[in-house]
Amino acid sequence: MGAVTDDEVIRKRLLIDGDGAGDDRRINVLLKSVTKWCNSTGTPEEGFTQYQRMMGTLSQCEFSMGKTLMVYDMNLREMENYEKIYTNIEQSITSAHEKIAECKKEIQRAKRIRKNRQEYDALAKVIQQHPDRHETLKQLEALDKELQLLSRTKENVDAKLELRKKQFHVLLSTIQELQQTLENDEKSDNDDINQESPAGNGE
Repeated sequence: MGAVTDDEVIRKRLLIDGDGAGDDRRINVLLKSVTKWCNSTGTPEEGFTQYQRMMGTLSQCEFSMGKTLMVYDMNLREMENYEKIYTNIEQSITSAHEKIAECKKEIQRAKRIRKNRQEYDALAKVIQQHPDRHETLKQLEALDKELQLLSRTKENVDAKLELRKKQFHVLLSTIQELQQTLENDEKSDNDDINQESPAGNGE
């Protein structure tokens, strides 16, 4: 409840005090002036002069209120923008997890290719023990071609995996930088409020 009460006090303070220019004091003075004017026994000229002063003070308060509402609307739009950025970050993280899962599957496939290559190498050694058989040599050539194809496939998989790792690293770095920027913006906004509130009380 304490935090909610503090937020309510700050909100009312901003609505009354504008941008910290002392509008709360102006309103108090205006209320006293109205009371004094209503009970005044002076001349009409004095009453009219006091009336003009009150209208001037009221115009200043209305102007500051307008500025405050503009700042409030701007903050709302900025919050909406941050929410969109946060949603995009979440989607990017989800996409990154999907790509990581895909890379893991490619790693498993590369391991199977390596195992097959080892089996083909062993078979090639057996075939080489019988070089006089024409059909065996033809099979060996076919196996060599397939082995080369599998080797190129493995190289492509390795290159794609390395690219995914780099992309994921860049994504994490971007997320960290954005989080730091959001924290700095929030700290700067809090500092501005803390600096403006004493200025308003001083007047």
